[in-house]
Amino acid sequence: MFDETGEKYLDCINNVAHVGHSHPYVTKAATKQMELLNTNSRFLHDNLVQYAQRLTATLPEKLSVCYFVNSGSEANDLALRLARQYHGHQDVITLENAYHGHVTSLIDISPYKFNQLGKDSKKEFVHVAPSPDIYRGKYREDHPDPASAYAEEVKKIIEETQKNGRKIAAFIAESMQSCGGQVIPPVGYFQKVAEYVHAAGGVFIADEVQVGFGRVGKHFWAFQLQGEDFVPDIVTMGKPIGNGHPMSCVVTTREIAEKFGASGLEYFNTFGGNPVSCAIGLAVLDVIEKEDLQGNAMRVGSYLLELLVEQKKKHPLVGDIRGVGLFVGVDLVKDQQKRTPATAEALHLIYKLKEQKILLSADGPYRNILKFKPPMCFTMEDAKHVVEKIDVLLTEMEEATGMKTGNDVSANIQCKIKANEGSPQPESANESTSHLNGAACRQENGFYPEKHSVPSKTIRT
Repeated sequence: MFDETGEKYLDCINNVAHVGHSHPYVTKAATKQMELLNTNSRFLHDNLVQYAQRLTATLPEKLSVCYFVNSGSEANDLALRLARQYHGHQDVITLENAYHGHVTSLIDISPYKFNQLGKDSKKEFVHVAPSPDIYRGKYREDHPDPASAYAEEVKKIIEETQKNGRKIAAFIAESMQSCGGQVIPPVGYFQKVAEYVHAAGGVFIADEVQVGFGRVGKHFWAFQLQGEDFVPDIVTMGKPIGNGHPMSCVVTTREIAEKFGASGLEYFNTFGGNPVSCAIGLAVLDVIEKEDLQGNAMRVGSYLLELLVEQKKKHPLVGDIRGVGLFVGVDLVKDQQKRTPATAEALHLIYKLKEQKILLSADGPYRNILKFKPPMCFTMEDAKHVVEKIDVLLTEMEEATGMKTGNDVSANIQCKIKANEGSPQPESANESTSHLNGAACRQENGFYPEKHSVPSKTIRT
């Protein structure tokens, strides 16, 4: 993308411009339909029917009813209405660090937001389950079955809720958590959660607003990473659906839709599914298919992960690399054993990258996770370019702080392994950092240790 002076930037974070900024095919489709007709969705139009058919063809068969709306927030708000109408239940289970939208009903179920308001901000009907994060969460990569362990946490919440006379309407989760830190749930987690939620009379809502439309490469939808035996009851879509045009969708089963319609409260949306929006949606699907962007996500994403894994071997600041397709997270840490979040370092790195015309961002509860979710036309050359720049910046920071790099790290690890053979690991080696206050990471002296002499060339955060 280019700024107003013609400077070129490499965009590594824009999952809204899904098929590329101002894609000519999408722009042409929008212009052509705008010149012909645009009206509200009270009047049927061929584009609406054709788009619904194309969209549902990418989903499991039972997901067959579409509600077209205008934003991800609007989609998730409607999903909650559908879920609550289905059996008349009210309570919602959400995940730690989840974000589902900006309207009141969604702030209520988004710990990423409501935790900022203080300890009493969580509503009585909201229940927060542990994020299924196998790097920083309660059950980690060394657990024999983290999927079942995390699902059991949801089961406990359901049981406790029922003891208190409350009823679960829905469990809602992003198919992969984005704001929560690029968290990919272990395979099997959604199936077990859905089993417990259904038994309680609730429904499973898969939020694909950030991660859908082929981004994961292997599948068109991120929830499909869990396996063919998992199908959510409601799927919400947004951001990439219109390549920057404000549109979104909720897709559900006929049974849930009929219960919603039987309420007597007619649902109508003035702009949802208008002819221009549907023309744009169709064009986006065309481009994904014609340019093989789903395949590109798989190929380039795999290459990006390979490059980043090499950085992990080289740099002690890199604690974890995780991702699938063009959805990748780099967890920066001050200490690889304790997994202490490197918040200031992450902030410094993204600002330095911007100076070099590369747009990247950091997220997660400690803002220490570099997140890659670029337009789907991202190339191998783009991946190589940004990782080379990250390599240089990580090296500069590690040299400035006296952290060991490369072979020094490997040798140090080997010494520790030999020293600890036959003896139990200290508790600090697996110490959870999930309780740390993010503000504590923003040390007064930036990322310099208190007793380390500052080099003559100061690195500013």
